[in-house]
Amino acid sequence: MSTTITHRGTRIVTLDATEEPATQCKPGDIAIQPVDGGWALWFVAADGSIDGYDEPYPSHQEALWSAKAAAEYAGE
Repeated sequence: MSTTITHRGTRIVTLDATEEPATQCKPGDIAIQPVDGGWALWFVAADGSIDGYDEPYPSHQEALWSAKAAAEYAGE
């Protein structure tokens, strides 16, 4: 079950490993999801496409910090 926080007007959604960002997130959202070896960060574009970083973060906390930084940048 996903959980959502809002940071600087951007929704940051933490997903379970089995949830799909495309079905659980809206355009403009940032998703954090556990993957093999860490936590992936996904960005949902206005057209619904999903993009993310090549390497997962080692912890949820690090992924969340990065998502918050991206939300601050997007809000400028």
